[in-house]
Amino acid sequence: MDETCLNIGEAAGHVYKLLENGESNLAGIKRSFKDNGLESQLVFMALGWLAREDKIRMQKNSNTWVIRLK
Repeated sequence: MDETCLNIGEAAGHVYKLLENGESNLAGIKRSFKDNGLESQLVFMALGWLAREDKIRMQKNSNTWVIRLK
């Protein structure tokens, strides 16, 4: 597996651990990436990874996306 895939997998793990504490909105996930020195571009790739593995549920409320574990 190349380095990019490893980075996306690590980012997906970060999102998963964050969501173990409860649901979050997209802005909160992005903020967590920034606070932990992770590239913000990986947020969407990590969410796609978790969605493909059927690990998360995403719901749009007004202008905000809420993400939670299944």
